[in-house]
Amino acid sequence: MPDTAAPVRPAASERSRLGLAALLVLMGVLHFVVPAPFEKIVPRWLSHPRLWVGISGVAELVSGALLAGRRTRRLGGYVAAATIVAVYPANVQMALDAGMPDDAMGWFSWLRLPLQLPLIRWALRQTR
Repeated sequence: MPDTAAPVRPAASERSRLGLAALLVLMGVLHFVVPAPFEKIVPRWLSHPRLWVGISGVAELVSGALLAGRRTRRLGGYVAAATIVAVYPANVQMALDAGMPDDAMGWFSWLRLPLQLPLIRWALRQTR
């Protein structure tokens, strides 16, 4: 007799964890596939932008991989939150480079600064 039960969907908390993991892995991959936009926003006071882009890309890949595993999700949440905090200066540099928001990119650059707080919260929620 065929199984007619509805497919089991992951709980909302698991979908949230896996969504954040996927986002971080995607961003980590982009650091290596198209590094130029990331190099452009490395704060001026840091030398060797490519190095910092690589380090942050690895951090995002590692945090995403840790979040993807059920046993390592708690550590992944902490690593993800720390990574988001660590790359915040690059977001500030991007906003400063955009200047006064007078176009879509300028608004995006400035509006993403406060939006990092929910990302940090999302990561920290995975530690429970």
